[in-house]
Amino acid sequence: MLNAARLWQLLGQPGGTTDRARGDPGAGVELGAHRLHRFILTIGSTQIPAIYLRPTGAGPYPAVLYCHAHGNRYEIGAEELVLGRPALHGPYGPALADLGVASLAIDLAPFGGRQDEGPEAALVKAALWQGRPLMGRMLADLHAAFRWLEARPEVDAARIATLGLSMGGTHAYWLAALEPRIAACAHLCVLGDMAPLIATGAHDLHGPYMTVPGLLTEGDMGDVAALVAPRPHFVALGQTDPLTPPEAYDPAVARLTQAYANAPDRLHLHLSPRTGHVETPEMRHEALAFLARHLVG
Repeated sequence: MLNAARLWQLLGQPGGTTDRARGDPGAGVELGAHRLHRFILTIGSTQIPAIYLRPTGAGPYPAVLYCHAHGNRYEIGAEELVLGRPALHGPYGPALADLGVASLAIDLAPFGGRQDEGPEAALVKAALWQGRPLMGRMLADLHAAFRWLEARPEVDAARIATLGLSMGGTHAYWLAALEPRIAACAHLCVLGDMAPLIATGAHDLHGPYMTVPGLLTEGDMGDVAALVAPRPHFVALGQTDPLTPPEAYDPAVARLTQAYANAPDRLHLHLSPRTGHVETPEMRHEALAFLARHLVG
C-alpha cells in the first residue's frame, strides 16, 4: 500500500528529506499593502532564485507554497507567482496577498534562473541513471522551501497550503501527500491516472519530469492524491483537457472521493465543461474561496 515513506523511496529519496532551505529575503520592496522579496535560497550547495510575496505587517499569517507550471516555458519559473502565465487567469501572488496570505515560489530545474542546469530531457536521463528521478529532486527542493517557509516568524506554520496548475498542480498534491504538516492543497488542470494515459499514448503529452519508476506497480496518481485526506483539498479540471481525459480523471477522482468519504466537506471538486488546459475565472474564484475558508477563515 502506498504511503509517504514508500513514495519517498520511489522518488529516490529513501527516508525522506531533512534539508531546510537557507536564505535571507532581505527588506524587500513595498508595493502598497504587499511586500515583495526576490532573493536566493540555498538548498544543499544549490543556489535557487526565490520570490516571496507577503502582506505588510508582523503576522503571523497563513502562507502558500506556490508550485510553478511547465508549459514548455522554461524561462518563467517562480516569476509565475507575480507575473502569471497564459494558462492562468492572472498571477496568484497579489490575489493571495490581498487575502492576507503570504506566498513563496522557487525556480525548479531547469526553469527560470536554473535553465543552465538543463535541458529537461538530459536532467531526466541522468537522474534515472542515478536512481533519483527528476520528480524526486523537484519535490525535495520544494520540501526544503516548505521548511524555510514554516520557520519564518511572520508565518503561521500550522496554516501552509500548496497550490499550482499543471506541473505545479502535480507538485502541489504530491508534496501534500509526502508532508503531513501541509494544511491543505489546491491544484488545477492535472489530476489523472497514468495507466489509462499510457494505454492510449496520451501520457506523452506530459513532460518527462513526471516519471516515477515503479509507481504503477503499487498504485497511480489518484492513490497519491488520496494520501492528502482528510486535509482540505481542491481539484479543478477542464473536461476537454487532453492531458486529463475522462478515462484518466474518472478513476482517479473516484478513489480520491472514497478517501474523503468520512470528510466530504473537505474535498472540493470543480469540473469545467467545454474548457481545456487553462484556468477559468470560475476556477480562480473557487480556488481563492477555498484557500480563504481553510487558511484564513
